[in-house]
Amino acid sequence: MKNIVFVCFIAAVLCSCDSKKSTSNSNTKEDAEIAAKVEKLISQMTLEEKIAEMTQDAPANDRLGIPYMKYGEALHGLWLVLDYYGNTTVYPQAIAAGSTWEPELIKKMASQTALEARALGVTHAYSPNLDVISGDPRYGRVEESYGEDPYLVSRMGVAFIQGLQGTGDERFDENHVIATAKHFVGYPENRRGINGGFSDMSERRLREVYLPPFEAAIKEAQVGSVMPGHQDYNGIPCHMNTWLLNDLLRDELGFDGFIVSDNNDVARLETMHFISETRAESAILGLKAGVDMDLVIGKSVELSSYHTNVLKDTVTKNPELMKYIDKATSRILTAKYQLGLFDAEPKEIDTKTVNAGRKEHQEFAYEMAQKAMVLLKNEGQVLPLDMSKIKSLAVIGPNAHEERPTNGTYSLLGGYSGLPPYYVSVLDGLTSKTKGQVKINYAQGCTLTGEDTSGFSEAIAAANNSDAVVLVVGGSRSTGGEGADRSDLDLLGVQNQLVEAIHKTGKPVIVVLINGRPLSINYIAENIPAILETWYLGMHSGDAIADAIFGDVNPGGKLTVSFPRSVGQIPVTYLERPDFIGSGKGLYKYTDKSPLFPFGYGLSYTSFEYSEPSLSKATIAADGTTEITVSITNTGKRAGDEVVQMYVRDDFASVGRYLKMLKGFERITLKPGETKKVSFKLGFDELNILNQELKKVVEPGTFTISVGASSMEKDLHKVKLTVK
Repeated sequence: MKNIVFVCFIAAVLCSCDSKKSTSNSNTKEDAEIAAKVEKLISQMTLEEKIAEMTQDAPANDRLGIPYMKYGEALHGLWLVLDYYGNTTVYPQAIAAGSTWEPELIKKMASQTALEARALGVTHAYSPNLDVISGDPRYGRVEESYGEDPYLVSRMGVAFIQGLQGTGDERFDENHVIATAKHFVGYPENRRGINGGFSDMSERRLREVYLPPFEAAIKEAQVGSVMPGHQDYNGIPCHMNTWLLNDLLRDELGFDGFIVSDNNDVARLETMHFISETRAESAILGLKAGVDMDLVIGKSVELSSYHTNVLKDTVTKNPELMKYIDKATSRILTAKYQLGLFDAEPKEIDTKTVNAGRKEHQEFAYEMAQKAMVLLKNEGQVLPLDMSKIKSLAVIGPNAHEERPTNGTYSLLGGYSGLPPYYVSVLDGLTSKTKGQVKINYAQGCTLTGEDTSGFSEAIAAANNSDAVVLVVGGSRSTGGEGADRSDLDLLGVQNQLVEAIHKTGKPVIVVLINGRPLSINYIAENIPAILETWYLGMHSGDAIADAIFGDVNPGGKLTVSFPRSVGQIPVTYLERPDFIGSGKGLYKYTDKSPLFPFGYGLSYTSFEYSEPSLSKATIAADGTTEITVSITNTGKRAGDEVVQMYVRDDFASVGRYLKMLKGFERITLKPGETKKVSFKLGFDELNILNQELKKVVEPGTFTISVGASSMEKDLHKVKLTVK
């Protein structure tokens, strides 16, 4: 493909771009029409105009009628990085959205975000984050991910992209925008939990763990844009890695959209990786690898590589480079045609409407928050509280309340969040919920990170004067998120001391965690009877938490990341290969090897009973399919949600593999006494492994199929499948 002339490239490559009615790599009449328009436009553009097009938020080209394509972040609602046009809906952060285990919720959230984006003129979103968290929660960006499992991240990622971009005839229409799958690829795989740290790994690990979400994003959701990671992969920076971006992403996976750099990363080939000696060299390396758009937030000339000052003389002196400029420009123009931007009439932004927000979106953000909470512990059935039996409630902790900020956004919404029209804190939610029937005694107790314990006395007094305590601790945007990596995972500051002091009052204590990463909360896990993990629940956080505390909502979320007991356990993940566990040599000498709370774990105010699973066919051919079915009964007195999980293991294979891998899940709602059957398909997609040649195959032999409430062995019910 590199040797064909540009006109042939346009015909053969750009015509294969997705259309609203096509699947990936198919040719349609609409594709051909767009390709012809792009070819004509390219022929009329000057070098300067082409280079100008290869940056984010490239200004409109009035001479040729090329429109503006504005970008924004859309991880859990729209966020305009440098501009402010008013309030937007803030949904639960990605880690919380993943904890719902309900892809349709993510799809609806993304579709609503797309509507708000279009209302603000945004048509290119730098979301979703498809990084699989590899078991190291020191890494600050855990909160941006859907979890530690490639299948779960794939399902959530596909749902998000389909919601944001639309599908079928609605793809890229006036109500949808282009999604960007990031960070390609293996971004969290580093040795110290540091953002942007180098990632050294085998190709097998790359393909088994990190690649599947991107493969699904391309082949199932036809994602329009991809962003490489800051880091290098096995010594080659991603932004100049032709194997990653051309051979793997485009040729093997079939990606035909455009690649946008992460912020400043083409220039960082010189300033961070020390590969190139000049920005011109950096630009050429990026272009040759297939990076089409140079993202430099703020448009700093000093950091821009795809800039006339950098590229014009270089390309003029070496005309062979023009083909890379034409490729990049043509892919970006194709996206603008697909979005209908050439035909759109310019319109002024209605800030009044934007500021008013969308009530239905805010209500849905509330619904998502209710479904995202994970009940980690409920000893003695402390939860839910009965409002008729308590007269006073202490609300304590650094994360119990937050006033509206004068600038920026709330610290308890998580990273990449916009500014909502309001934020409901735990204190706000409980005050509203109790409506004066229960006296609320509030005390902050301490700050999130400080060492001052002078507020303890007020907090202890509030607890002593109350029938029960809601103690809200955890983290914030200042302690987690991009660039906020940590060397330990304990509660910061004197939070743990506050927990100990309140526990000593003897009052029933409910710990509510508001945080963006798993924490080593050993004291809390051992001593506090009730623990509710809420992550960052969005603008209706306090309402949803109050609903759970008083039983109007039965928590049904499940963990998508494992909680370590200490940093010494890291990496901690359910994705383990066989070791010496059976002989006792695979255990830590003086500590428990198991996680504090495992992947897939979450309790309920009710109880569920699983039947033994059954297979429609216990023996199948290597290319055959079967179905596993299990019945789940609500054996308690409350309606509740259960997330039924299916794990697969090839018992004896030609290569090493994980002890089990998630291959199916479904969230169901059951009334007291109700029974439902849940079935999962088993075929090539669920049973294949990568053989010694790294090819996906289903090998003959027996498979252990496990179905249950979490990844823990005690929660799983097993059946054997034979493949001949």
